Amino acid sequence: MTKWFHSGRRRDLCALLYEHGELRAQSLKSRLESHYDERIDPGSFYGTLSALVEAGHLDRRTEGIADVYALTDAGETALLDHHAWLGERVEGGGDRPDLKD
Repeated sequence: MTKWFHSGRRRDLCALLYEHGELRAQSLKSRLESHYDERIDPGSFYGTLSALVEAGHLDRRTEGIADVYALTDAGETALLDHHAWLGERVEGGGDRPDLKD
């Protein structure tokens, strides 16, 4: 996994965009705040979006006065790779000693 994906917020933003295809920044922020049940600092939120764009994982386009974001192929691949990795850990139970007979 690449370093850009170490942030849960980055993963969650990518998951929302995977689900919806593309979203305006404010809609994306609102959905994430609803999920977290807390307000996200706008500077931090837009910094995260910019970092994902710079890393090549999101595309940004302007629609009127709003920025609209979508996953790139690289972003989708990273998200799906992480999903598979996480699924292997959760579904199989891994080597957790408390799950062994």
